[in-house]
Amino acid sequence: MTVLTIQEVSRRSGLSEPTLRYYEEVGLVGPVDRDARSRHRRYRDEDLDLLQALACLRALGMGIEDMRTYQANRARATQRRGGRAVAAEQRDLLLRHTMRIEAEITALHTRLDYLREKSALWDARAHGDAAAEAAAQQRVHAALSRMDTETEIKR
Repeated sequence: MTVLTIQEVSRRSGLSEPTLRYYEEVGLVGPVDRDARSRHRRYRDEDLDLLQALACLRALGMGIEDMRTYQANRARATQRRGGRAVAAEQRDLLLRHTMRIEAEITALHTRLDYLREKSALWDARAHGDAAAEAAAQQRVHAALSRMDTETEIKR
C-alpha cells in the first residue's frame, strides 16, 4: 500500500491542498488517515483514485452535491450494491449535468453573437457606413432580444 502526502496527492490529482482539505471537511473524501507522530494527512491509493475522479467532475463544473451523489453511487457500485439502479442513477446524474452544460453553451453562443454584432456596429460607425450601421443595429437588437429571452427562460 502506497502512502502519499497532501503535496503528492495535490500534484497527482491536480487539486490544490486547500481543496483537498475542503473535500475532507465536507465529506467527499475521508476521513484521511493521519501520521501518528506528525498528524499530517497520509493518503492511500484508494483516496487518490477517488480524488482523481472528483477532480474530473470538478473540471466539468459539477457541484459538490452532485459530486457527493456520484461518489456515493460509485462506492455502491464498487461494493456491488444497487446494480442497475446505481448505473441508472449515475447515467441520470451525468445526463442532467450534460443538459446544464448544453444550456451554458447555448448562452455563450448567444453572448458571442451579440458581441460580434455589436463589433460590426462599431466597425460600421468607424468607417462612416450608415447603411451597414443601420443593418448592424437591427442585428444587435435581435441578438439582445435573444439574450433577454434566454434570461426569462432561466427565471
